[in-house]
Amino acid sequence: MWKEEDNKLYKKFEFKDFSEAFAFMTRVALAAEKMDHHPLWTNVYNKVEIWLNTHDAGDVVTDKDRKLSTIIDGILNKP
Repeated sequence: MWKEEDNKLYKKFEFKDFSEAFAFMTRVALAAEKMDHHPLWTNVYNKVEIWLNTHDAGDVVTDKDRKLSTIIDGILNKP
């Protein structure tokens, strides 16, 4: 579940290994690029953390962030 705090949406993901985490990040990167909306994220081995907010709206959470979070959840749930 995404948490909204400090004007950001946040979620932590955990995968089987680095390869799965990187594949997820690649799919998210392609979706984010299509939206021209790029997340702040970190990756250490099998963990990925993502923070979303809209910089050109004053670094607050907008519908654009909520849409990207839904897309990210859809990527996560694809077989």
